[in-house]
Amino acid sequence: MVSIIEWSVTLVAIAFVVLVVYLVLTLRKVMTTLAETKETLSGVRNSVNGISDEAEELIHKANEISVDVKGKMEAVDPLIESAHDVGDMIHDVTSSIKRTALQKNRKKTIHTQESKPVHIKLK
Repeated sequence: MVSIIEWSVTLVAIAFVVLVVYLVLTLRKVMTTLAETKETLSGVRNSVNGISDEAEELIHKANEISVDVKGKMEAVDPLIESAHDVGDMIHDVTSSIKRTALQKNRKKTIHTQESKPVHIKLK
C-alpha cells in the first residue's frame, strides 16, 4: 500500500511539473513579445532619425529663406521711402495748385471814390 506521504510527494511532484511547463510556455510568449518590441523600437529609432534629419534640413531652409527675405526687404526699403517722398511732393504740388486756383477765383474789390465797392471777377 501506498502511504499518504507517498501520495503527497507524488501530487507535489505533478503540480511542480505542471507549474514548470506553464512557466516555460509563459516565458516563451514573453520572449516572442520582447523580440517584436525590439524590432518595433528599432524601426521607431530609424524613423525618428529620418524625421530628425528632415526637420534639421527644413530648419536650415527656413533660415536661408529668412535671410533672403530680410535682404530683399532691406533692398526695397529705399524704394518705399522714395515712393513716400514722391507722394509728399505730389501732395505739395497739388496743394499749391489748389491754393493758386482759389486765389484766382476770388473776386477782386476795387474801391472808387464813392462808398460803394465794385466787384470784378477775373478769369
